[in-house]
Amino acid sequence: MTKIDLRTEIKEFLSSRRARIAPERAGLPAYGGNRRVKGLRREEVALLAGISVDYYVRMERGSLTGASDGVLDAVASALHLDEAERDHLFHLARQSRAPGGPRRRRPAVTVRPALQQVLDAITDAPAWICNGRYDVLALNPLARALYSPLLADPRRPANTARFVYLEPEAAEKFFVDYDRIAGDVAAKLRMEAGRNPHDQELIALVGELSTRSELFRQRWASQDVRFHRSGRKRVHHPVVGRLDLDVESMELPADPGLLLNVYTAAAGTAAADGLALLASWATGVQEIPAGHPQPGRGQTR
Repeated sequence: MTKIDLRTEIKEFLSSRRARIAPERAGLPAYGGNRRVKGLRREEVALLAGISVDYYVRMERGSLTGASDGVLDAVASALHLDEAERDHLFHLARQSRAPGGPRRRRPAVTVRPALQQVLDAITDAPAWICNGRYDVLALNPLARALYSPLLADPRRPANTARFVYLEPEAAEKFFVDYDRIAGDVAAKLRMEAGRNPHDQELIALVGELSTRSELFRQRWASQDVRFHRSGRKRVHHPVVGRLDLDVESMELPADPGLLLNVYTAAAGTAAADGLALLASWATGVQEIPAGHPQPGRGQTR
C-alpha cells in the first residue's frame, strides 16, 4: 500500500454502513422480499437524511468536499452510526475539504522525559504510552514485565498490531480474548487512518499487515472503527498466568496523538495478587523469557 485513498475510504465506509441496515430497522417498508441490494438503497438513505438522491450518490462515490456538518449529521443518523463511526465520517469529510486534505502533525515516535517520569511514578500498575499506530513508545517497569511477550521482538518501537497479526500463535496465547483484540486493533487503525491518512508510517504498517496476514485483510475490509477508551483486558502471562485487568486509555493534550494506558486490578482479586507477583520480577527486568516456568499462582485460561 503506497497511500490511503480518501475517496475509496469514503465510498467503502458509507456503502458498508448502508448494507447493514435493514429497511425495517430504519422504519421503512421492505416492499416484499425481492430486494436486489443488501440493506438500504441509496434513495432510502437520502430520504431518511432529507437530502436529494443525487447528493447522497455523490457522497457515496467518495465526495464529501461540500458536505456541511448538518448534512453529515443527517447521514450519520440515517445510517445509525455510533459515536466512533460518526467521528470517523467527520474526519473523512475534514480531510476531503482541502486539496490534498489537511495534514496533521507527524505522530510522535518518542516521548518527553517528563512523561517517562509520570510512568515511573506509577508503581503499582502497568502503564505505557503508545501512538495511534500502536507503536509502544514508553513503559514503566511493570508494563515492561507484563508485555514481555510483545517486547521479545527486537524491532523498535515494538508494535502491538504487528504482534497481534504477525505473531498470531504468541498473541493468541497471551490475549485470552484474541479474536476481539484482533478486531479492536484493526478498527482503531482504521480510525487513525481517517484522522491522519497522510501518515507514511501508518500506510506502511497497514500495507505490511495486509500483505502478510489474511486475518488482517478480513478485519480491515470490514470498515469497522472504534475508540481507544476504557475496557477490560484479559491476558495469560507466561510467568504469573491469567490476569483480568481494567484498562483506562487517556489522550495526552500536550502531546497530540499519544495515549496513556494504565492497567489496574481491584484489591483482593486474583489479578491484584498476580500484579503484585509480577512487580517482584519487574525491577531490572527487561524481558521475561516466554518459556520461564510459572510459579503456579495464575488462573488457568
